[in-house]
Amino acid sequence: MDDVELMRRAMALAAAVRSTTAPNPWVGSVVVPAKPSGSGGGPSFEGATAPPGGPHAEVVALAAAGDAARGATLYVTLEPCAHHGRTPPCTAAIIEAGVARVVVGVEDPDPLVAGRGVAALRHAGIDVTVGVAAGEVAEQLAPYLKHRRTGQPWVVLKMAASLDARTAAPDGTSRWITGEAARHDVHVLRSRSDAVLVGAGTVRADDPELTVRLHDGLDHAQPLRVVLGQAPPGARVQPALELSGELDDVLSELGRRGVIQLLVEGGATVAHEFHAAGLVDRYVLYLAPVFFGGDDARPLFAGPGAGTIGDVWRGRLVSVERLGEDLRVEVAV
Repeated sequence: MDDVELMRRAMALAAAVRSTTAPNPWVGSVVVPAKPSGSGGGPSFEGATAPPGGPHAEVVALAAAGDAARGATLYVTLEPCAHHGRTPPCTAAIIEAGVARVVVGVEDPDPLVAGRGVAALRHAGIDVTVGVAAGEVAEQLAPYLKHRRTGQPWVVLKMAASLDARTAAPDGTSRWITGEAARHDVHVLRSRSDAVLVGAGTVRADDPELTVRLHDGLDHAQPLRVVLGQAPPGARVQPALELSGELDDVLSELGRRGVIQLLVEGGATVAHEFHAAGLVDRYVLYLAPVFFGGDDARPLFAGPGAGTIGDVWRGRLVSVERLGEDLRVEVAV
């Protein structure tokens, strides 16, 4: 396997722990032992970031490799840390293990790292290659990278609608537009988010719980529940963080609280506010094979839209996936 293939294997390991590492980044690592003369080489050793307080991906892979790490090549999706946090620096473990070469997907923009990890490894005489499959790794780590660069979370706007882009009947009834598979996927999306946000109007109308309810054998941490405005004391969303003011300030406050990914779940007014302000990084739309069949049903966005075709917002289609009878459409900015 070449460098790109091994980096993609490290990415697969990272994807498997996407929901369990917060507030740490989800990182994967592979250790490939040096090939003895006349040998095809032995097996590789793998690791991924443990839950907070546990070892980082590189340390997990090195522990699995043991003595085989000496002279080996280590692949890791994110630059190894070079500072003491909850755990000792990964660079120290890599140097001590006697690794000969390190291949990094992307550098870590965290001010505590920001090239220091690569510099420490090179200073120790280790050959370091940076930027292998960088575009793919950056896409996988986009929420973390944005948070470290801007101090604000990656914003995912989730919406569910009929094929004629309506979310509820004129009387407000809407449960359930989408089927079980799509609703399960929403819980996966919540499990990957550090906070879930709705408007106070949605709390009063729908009384959502906004928790992760998955039966996959994993112990998922519950996201922080955030309400724009004030939620009734007896609402199921309680206890919740209640915020108000400019959305940019709200995002900065959540960023300070360690929220790396924010899932905005509505309602239509809040969705419009985030969209109109250009604060959405990724749109996830669940479309059901349903037609309300009129212009009196409630729309995805509540508020003024583009006044002319030249002002229409255009994104980039990331994926279209069938979930049961529904479609999951993901759109990037």
